[in-house]
Amino acid sequence: MTSQNRSLLQLSRRADALGTENAFVVLGEVNRLLREGNDIVSFCIGQPDFSTPLHVQDAAVEAVRGGKHGYTPSAGIDELRAAAAQSMGALRGLDITPDEVVVGAGAKPFIGYAVASLTDYGVGDEVIFPVPGFPIYESQIVANGAVPVSLPLSESRNFAFDPAQLAARIGPKTRLLILNTPHNPTGGLLSRSDLEAVAEVLRAHPHVWIYADEIYSKLVYDGEFSSIASLPDMRERTIISDGASKTYAMTGWRIGFVANKMLAPVFTRWITNTESCASQISQWAAVAALNGPQDDADRMKRRFHQRRDLIVRLLNELPGFQCAAPGGAFYAWPNVTKACAIVGARDSEQLRTRLLHEAGVAVLADAHFGPRVEADGQHIRFSYAASEAAIEDGIRRIDKFMRTARP
Repeated sequence: MTSQNRSLLQLSRRADALGTENAFVVLGEVNRLLREGNDIVSFCIGQPDFSTPLHVQDAAVEAVRGGKHGYTPSAGIDELRAAAAQSMGALRGLDITPDEVVVGAGAKPFIGYAVASLTDYGVGDEVIFPVPGFPIYESQIVANGAVPVSLPLSESRNFAFDPAQLAARIGPKTRLLILNTPHNPTGGLLSRSDLEAVAEVLRAHPHVWIYADEIYSKLVYDGEFSSIASLPDMRERTIISDGASKTYAMTGWRIGFVANKMLAPVFTRWITNTESCASQISQWAAVAALNGPQDDADRMKRRFHQRRDLIVRLLNELPGFQCAAPGGAFYAWPNVTKACAIVGARDSEQLRTRLLHEAGVAVLADAHFGPRVEADGQHIRFSYAASEAAIEDGIRRIDKFMRTARP
């Protein structure tokens, strides 16, 4: 092919607009440094460091030995749809039926499926999403040709948002509101009263759908988990999204599920068009996770709670760090505005880079999760899905850096 012909080859606007998840970008940088012989303590990736429970592993082996190797229905095997319906319904106080549930290769694909199903390309349809927030929200909104409308989460409100700001952002072009609780990256938890205020706003706008990203719903340490789908008038318009990854240490098994009666057939067609179906072996493993003993899941949750208390205490002892205790998930989101000033870092991203290369500690900066919230300062994210020893070692390194670093 000539250079002239190559110059005529172009990518689509959709491909050019597609973003990424910076946790994986930083992880690649960390892995490169490790291969080069550097000693790095990493807090950058959000996945449990525990092994998948043994009875779940055994179920997968049994599925392999039992010849369960082929395609399944695109919506998932009946056994998993029923197990997911029961699990999601019990936690939320809802009667969810298996026909409302669709199983996918992780919960993440449903973000894109929801945006693509509820907005049209290039006509100005709007999707409201939280900032800071999971970066795939904005990436999928833009790639699908919709208009991203950011909704700032405030540190002063324990990383919830002002319902008045939500009301001000809803218009005739608004198609979807994304809610995430417990929240990535802040660990914030929307209380029932928070959600009731949101529901009150939405009742005046019956055309707006809700994507309830509740993948951390079983990792709540303070108070109780609440879902907006449980509130009056909200169930029909809410897409409940959950999965096996975080609760059962099954990130690599790639099993997520959503529940919404109207959209279940649409999501099923999307899966037929894209992934065909989730891995049958992983689906049988997830059945065992949901229906089997919950001792391992409970134990992992207790360990995460202990780690949360440990990392929050240690972070608050660091010069220039101020960290509120997150209500759920496994992320700490300290304010490092003063820390940046102490070491002469212009912002949290420069602090993140210096911590990696000068202290051997990998974290993520707030810039990886959308534009900074005005007046909230600088933040970095720690995933405390790491051992207690790693937490203590990493904070010790940061402490030394903070006390010796120069601009």
